[in-house]
Amino acid sequence: MKKFLVFLVLVNYSIHSQILPERERAAVIDMVLADRFNNLLPQLMDRTELDMWILISREYNEDPVLKTMLPSTWLNARRRTILVFYRDKEKNTIEKLAVARYNIGKNIDSAWDKEKQPNQWQALVDIIKDRNPTKIGINYSKDFGIVDGIVKTDYHEFMDALPQEYESRIASAEKLAIAWVETRTEQEMEIYKELVKITHDIIAEAFSTAVVKPGTTTTDDVVWWLRQKVTDMGLKTWFHPSVDIQRTGEDLQSHIVSFSDRPKDKVIRAGDLIHCDFGITYLRLNTDCQQHAYILKNEETSPPEFLEKAFKDGNRVQDIFTSNFETGKTGNEILLKSLEQGRAEGLKPAIYTHPLGLYGHSSGPTIGMWDSQGGVAGTGDYPLYENTVYAIELNTTVNIPEWKKDVRIMLEEAGFWGKDGFRYVNERQTELITIPKR
Repeated sequence: MKKFLVFLVLVNYSIHSQILPERERAAVIDMVLADRFNNLLPQLMDRTELDMWILISREYNEDPVLKTMLPSTWLNARRRTILVFYRDKEKNTIEKLAVARYNIGKNIDSAWDKEKQPNQWQALVDIIKDRNPTKIGINYSKDFGIVDGIVKTDYHEFMDALPQEYESRIASAEKLAIAWVETRTEQEMEIYKELVKITHDIIAEAFSTAVVKPGTTTTDDVVWWLRQKVTDMGLKTWFHPSVDIQRTGEDLQSHIVSFSDRPKDKVIRAGDLIHCDFGITYLRLNTDCQQHAYILKNEETSPPEFLEKAFKDGNRVQDIFTSNFETGKTGNEILLKSLEQGRAEGLKPAIYTHPLGLYGHSSGPTIGMWDSQGGVAGTGDYPLYENTVYAIELNTTVNIPEWKKDVRIMLEEAGFWGKDGFRYVNERQTELITIPKR
């Protein structure tokens, strides 16, 4: 209880004062990690029916899952780092061991005395023999890149060292590794609310007269302002931001242009509908957000009614989509039902939502891709679990007679799925930002 109160104080400091200094960030990261190891991991191992989980990495070539387990002061693995988690369900214990020369922070103890056993692989085999696990998971996966972490050399050396009697017990740890990456704890959700608020606040400043001077400022100016702002705050972006323009007299561009080939240095003018795609990394979690702003003309005090209506259509697609979340449903099932419902209402939706958390494009159910609206084989067949976060990413195309063209309302907000249903992590955009602010 005392540790959790310290945690809340640290997060409260961030909310009301500034981004946490590095030392305080480290304290939060290690506290969250300890909670995940001691309380979350045993549940996930029981759910996925693995009693031993082995992760193997070498320095600078880390398994993406192992990288999430390193303490705050470890920026990389050291030499060859082997982690072993052993779950004894009957005794309700979990061992966290490292076949390495060092303890891995305070959570994982070194279990290799090189002076007594010079061979690291044999030391790992000794641990396996002593515990005699029923099922041993290692990180390989056809469909989920983040959990396909064991490299060819380590796999073959491990299997060569493993006694034949244990070979039949080796299995993919795909389900456990996905669960570890996708599942959020209560502590992490407290942090996440602050992350999303910081993201929204940065966008609000970017989409203001402090940054945008209509007729002078370009889209690339705003993009690089976002990058610099994040750096100045001591944070990082996990992808390069983008800013684009939709306006009367210009045709709506294809998805490939919208997502990967936006024109740069386009001057922002009064009457433009502008859009950004932006996310940050902080305390090992990631955000991903898309919002819209309208540049008011001299005589205007609010956006045109037709753009406000178009924006409401975007919110409606969000509502349809998130109402179809249901534990156990696959990403493809949620996608197809939502698209069908949206089209039945006369909307033109596209949904391309991805898991969000320890990675930006994280592991878990893929719910559409912009170029795969009929479903995604493999990752789209994975089911929805509770205590998971998603970038609710989608758009709807709306015909604007006043502009004699279509516009695309593109929205993205962090959303949480838990035992009480769906909620946005920290609100969503429900009306257009205006520049200048009305």
